[in-house]
This record gives sequence, C-alpha cells and structure tokens, in this order.
Amino acid sequence: MHLIKESFIGELGPGEVPKVPEKRTRKIVGAVVPHAGYVYSGQVAAHTYSEIVKDGFPSTFVIIGPNHTGLGTLISVSDEDFETPLGVVKNDVKLTKAVWKGIIDKDRESHEYEHSIEVQLPFLQYFGIEFKLTPIVMSGHSYESAREVGEIVADAIKSTGTDAVIIASSDLTHAGFRYGQTPPKGKSVKEFANMQDEKAMAAIEKFDAKGLIETVEDNNITMCGYGPVAAMLVASKALGANSVKRLKYATSNDIEPGPMCVGYSAFIVTK
Repeated sequence: MHLIKESFIGELGPGEVPKVPEKRTRKIVGAVVPHAGYVYSGQVAAHTYSEIVKDGFPSTFVIIGPNHTGLGTLISVSDEDFETPLGVVKNDVKLTKAVWKGIIDKDRESHEYEHSIEVQLPFLQYFGIEFKLTPIVMSGHSYESAREVGEIVADAIKSTGTDAVIIASSDLTHAGFRYGQTPPKGKSVKEFANMQDEKAMAAIEKFDAKGLIETVEDNNITMCGYGPVAAMLVASKALGANSVKRLKYATSNDIEPGPMCVGYSAFIVTK
C-alpha cells in the first residue's frame, strides 16, 4: 500500500492520490502502463491510473501483457482469478470465454509466472472498488497477431455488453549490456533510450498500431510489449476511441542512474 501511495505522490508521479468521483464519465477506452518494479516505474504508471480513477472504474479490465517466460502457448487468456497481497480479483468469466477464439488460446501455464499483468492489479485494488479481470498474454508481436487479438477483444466487449477498459502492459527501451543492446558511441544509455522511445511513442500518439510495430522492428527498439500495445490500439479504435494522450515518460535512470536504462510511458486512449 505504501509503494502505491508513493507512486502517486512522488516527484515523477501525478502529485496526489486521485479521489474517486461521485459520477463516472467513462471516456477512457484503453491505456498503456509500464510493468517494472514500483520503485522504478510506479510513478509513471500512477499517471495512467490517476486518470482511470477520475474517469470512473469500468466493471472489467482487459489487461494485455507480453509473455516474458516463454511458457505456454503463443497468445492466451486465463480463466483463473488473481490473488495479490491486497486480495482476490475475480475473472470476468463471461468476457474471458468470449475472447477465447481464433488466435487466442485458453492456457494457464502462460500466465503462471508472468508478472506483466499481476503487477497492475494493486494499483486498481488500492481504491477498494470492485472490478473483474480478463488477462491476455502475448508471445507473438506481429501486426497480424496484434490486429486479430484487438479485433477479438473489441468484438467480445461488444457482444457481451461489457463496460471495459483495455490496458496494455509494456516497458519501452531496455538499454545496457544486461539487455544486449548498447548505445552508439557518444550516447549515454539514457540518451539512447530517449531517442528510441520517442520514435515508438510518436507512433502510439498517431493511433497507428501497424506503424508502431514497423517502427519498433525497423529501429530495433527493445520494447517488450509492443504487440499488446498495438492490440489495445486496434481494439480501442474498433470501440469508438479517437484520441491518444501521452501522460508521462521517464526512465529507470531518473530513479537510479547507472549503466542500464529502461524506458516507461503512460498513455490513455479516449472517445
């Protein structure tokens, strides 16, 4: 609980813990949130969650994250509940069943040790508002895969009449010897990450799912969840969203300067 509060009020955070409104506006359809340790990316993530709280919680969050472990199937949904130190988040079984089709398998192994979805939940649980979850993890990040995932998610939300927000869980550039990508001569890891991430974030701001994937692959941007972000953009557009707003960008070097650097961004997609 302490780390969540510090994420909101920290120097890189939104500056205050948001208050839950009496009336919901519900303009947010999708979002991008990082998934590193709260000490490093929590303050950036807090910008997105601050806007979601002020917009009014939906009944369900569809969280799409990358599969870091390589376990399980290529792209999958889980029908399990998630438990964190703040309690249990129930699965939206109806929506989960609706997205289990086409390229999306139902597979528990893919989710068993994956942190990219689980780390988001305490930010939402912190406010004591009941919500459900449909979790999807992706190993494949091609545009064709992202488009199909996005289309399935949008169709499932429409067909079930679910009030949902789609969150894409992704960090940006991973620079430094630990990540197998060193910056060119004369550039620090932070300068290199900033340069690379601006290219990816520009594509997100253009609401361009295909352009994001092409930009990441053409420029060798080590963004771990670009497939989930592209899928979220496809789904959000199909659900009537028409605007993308960048809320915050920072890197791990802003917290702890050193020879490694990971970029973090916060976006919301609205209608």
